Amino acid sequence: MTEPLAISTLTLQHRIPDDWAADPWAEVRPLIDGVDVLKAVHPEGMALSRRHWTGPAESWPLAVTKEPRRVNIAEPPCTAGCCGALYVTMRREGDRVIWDAWENTSNVTAVPSDFWFDAAQYEAELVRAAADRSWEEPVDTVARLLHQTLADSGWFERWGCVLTNVSPRREEPDMPDELTSPEGVDVSFHEVQTSGARARSYWYELFTTHEQPVEEQARQLAARIMADDPRKTAELEGH
Repeated sequence: MTEPLAISTLTLQHRIPDDWAADPWAEVRPLIDGVDVLKAVHPEGMALSRRHWTGPAESWPLAVTKEPRRVNIAEPPCTAGCCGALYVTMRREGDRVIWDAWENTSNVTAVPSDFWFDAAQYEAELVRAAADRSWEEPVDTVARLLHQTLADSGWFERWGCVLTNVSPRREEPDMPDELTSPEGVDVSFHEVQTSGARARSYWYELFTTHEQPVEEQARQLAARIMADDPRKTAELEGH
């Protein structure tokens, strides 16, 4: 019979990745008993993105049920198919959450140990991390508020479109001004597919500032988008 493992403590830490162009949102790194266990076995890997923590609790990346679930818990800035990824199977058994059956498809074959967590502590930490805004920079807050306003308004649906993304755009360090866009928010949407017609995609490249309150910036950007048919005021993708 397998000896039970010691009960570990999960802490979720938000971090803006160095290569943020792969995903502009913060990654949510799992620390187990205070140790970043992913770093040792998948050093190039990025943890699960903060953008996946906005829906209902059952949709969060580290949510568990009695049914085992294989999760891609870290992947490189390119793709898992290119340079490999780190996977773990997680499930709940009674008052325990279990992470085991690790798989590393990168060139590094090492994997973390199996872990057991107290289910109450584990689930409380997921709730805390999902509500945590302390990591946000002003551009993140503007993007979050703008997304909430646009999603709640139903504005794009009014024009036969679907909002697909609202994300921060950070200034790239050590890059000449002419090769990078100023800090801001990117918004993309597409037309609803109709029979026989190719749905067109659009995007806005919006700019933010450090001098103006974030709430005011989000309101102004939303007002700009919602002043007219967005298909007239946004850029057509591919043009």
